[in-house]
Amino acid sequence: MAASESSSRPRPALEAAGVRPSKSRGQNFLTSAAVAERIVAAAELEASDDVIEIGPGLGILTERIAARPHRQLTLIELDARLASRLRDKFAGDGSVRVINADFLEADAAEIFATPMTKVIGNLPFNVAAAILRRLSETSNRISRMVLMFQREVAARIRARAGDDQYSALSVYTAMYWEIDLHFVVAAGSFHPRPKVNAEVLRFRPRRAESKLFAADEEQAVLSVVRASFSAPRKTIRNSLAHGLALDAEKIASALGAAGIKPDARAETLGVGDFVRLARALGSELRSRFLIQGA
Repeated sequence: MAASESSSRPRPALEAAGVRPSKSRGQNFLTSAAVAERIVAAAELEASDDVIEIGPGLGILTERIAARPHRQLTLIELDARLASRLRDKFAGDGSVRVINADFLEADAAEIFATPMTKVIGNLPFNVAAAILRRLSETSNRISRMVLMFQREVAARIRARAGDDQYSALSVYTAMYWEIDLHFVVAAGSFHPRPKVNAEVLRFRPRRAESKLFAADEEQAVLSVVRASFSAPRKTIRNSLAHGLALDAEKIASALGAAGIKPDARAETLGVGDFVRLARALGSELRSRFLIQGA
């Protein structure tokens, strides 16, 4: 491939591929080799690892992943022209496979082959939170993730109770992951340049010993989290009444059993609070068919 079409010189490479960056797809191509090196290094790849890269684009991360120890590298690329370019680029490397698909619709069984999977990606800004939610559904098959988000989304993901950015996304993330590293990537490191900076987060899954709830409690906890944040800035009592349509007396009783003040706000509660509340509301949730399979 000509030097003028390299992954760190995106304009000629995109022109050669016949691709124009799409705002609707959240396409912002990383151009900084130093940032790419730092992202891939954070994954701490080993020879036994299966690696998934989401949205490889022109391959600036892929090149560095492929050069490190790994067992298999799977690239999930939505754009058919970029997927074709990647197949050509890595045609001689039997450890690399390219899947032309939307990650949100791809077959998880096909992608996640082993429980040693590591996930790396410069995620499309417009669907990054949705991708994180889908990854959380398969957290038991992932050993580590290093992902890039729009900075304001990253701030919500890693926020803790009481922070201004704390939201349902913060709680949902903390249910499945521990974040042990984050760093900012300047907007000038992308083509086209976005209006905001990005941020890289490293995730480790909560294993059995650090799980905050049992598998059969998951749907109850998710229902309570969604309901608790359904009416922003309202008290937890009113948010639950709005989100679950339960009798006020039953909500008050469950809050008391969970040790939560009825005038508290969802933004001040930690994951453990939502787990206790879900347990206290368990019979009510099952009776109203809010828990799948109940």
